[in-house]
Amino acid sequence: MSAKKTITHVILTGGVGSRLWPLSRKSQPKQYLEIFEGKSLFEMTVDRNSHLADKVMVVGNVDNHHLSGKVMTKKLTSYINIVEATPRNTAAAIAFAAFASDPEDILIVTPSDHIIDLMDNYNNAINEGIEKANDGFIVTFGVIPTKPETGYGYIESKGDKVMSFREKPNETTAKEFIARGNFLWNSGMFCFKAGVLLDELKQFQPDVYEKSKAVWESSNEGFLDLDQSLEIPSISIDYAVMERSKKIKVVPASFSWSDLGSFESVYDYLISKGHPIDQNGNMVIGSDKHTTFIGLKNIIFVYTDSANLILQKENSQDVKDVYSELEKQNSELLN
Repeated sequence: MSAKKTITHVILTGGVGSRLWPLSRKSQPKQYLEIFEGKSLFEMTVDRNSHLADKVMVVGNVDNHHLSGKVMTKKLTSYINIVEATPRNTAAAIAFAAFASDPEDILIVTPSDHIIDLMDNYNNAINEGIEKANDGFIVTFGVIPTKPETGYGYIESKGDKVMSFREKPNETTAKEFIARGNFLWNSGMFCFKAGVLLDELKQFQPDVYEKSKAVWESSNEGFLDLDQSLEIPSISIDYAVMERSKKIKVVPASFSWSDLGSFESVYDYLISKGHPIDQNGNMVIGSDKHTTFIGLKNIIFVYTDSANLILQKENSQDVKDVYSELEKQNSELLN
């Protein structure tokens, strides 16, 4: 009889949430903000998977790993901490987690900043993913879409076969995807045996494989070296492996899902939880001060100590341009 495989929940916490500035900062990215029912998205992610996994591994960076640590010590779970010296995108982050595991271990990889409801459907999807991973497949989770969303990538599927991966579409294309009925939102969640993923990475991106391996092997208590890390090509796991491997399966799932990637999606989420808006759909985030809007509709007013943002809800994807502009100026307001 074969020994029970270890199932590890790998949490990727590298994102800065640039589209949620000024709430989200380098020192306090969106996954650590406790504005979601008094818990952070990171903590909700840990809780959501705690009954599915035997071990937890957190892949973070020098700016945020202490924030993960605070949550993890509160939960009193021992966990494996991998601290990147510099962001190298998801292929490297996932490779580090796989190198830190036994080749037969099954990894459930999730971002740390998603909102998920309908937990029975979620658990069923993860369990189905684990079964397929056991059979040697690399599993991606596709969420059955509820609207023609332009902020997500899509997976074109046929049963559990992936026909193609598609970039974030424009409005017309998104509507076409929905009408065709076999397109799923790409959730950015994966499940696989560590060794299977590394074999595929080695085949398709030998450079990422070798350099990530060298960085992992020279790591000190999970802390990775900066100079060596800078040599790793920065590439997403989608480009590196998912779009090229013949071992990919998709689990179509109907849990309710949002990556809260924009103020529009935060607005929808907060409304569903009873956050107040006025009769014209205007909302204040981050302040309890009485605020009155006159002659305005669907405005989101975001208040923080050092910066405020006032935006038309429909323009929420443009916040990242403000972030980029401040980055060019090397602004303190990003910290």
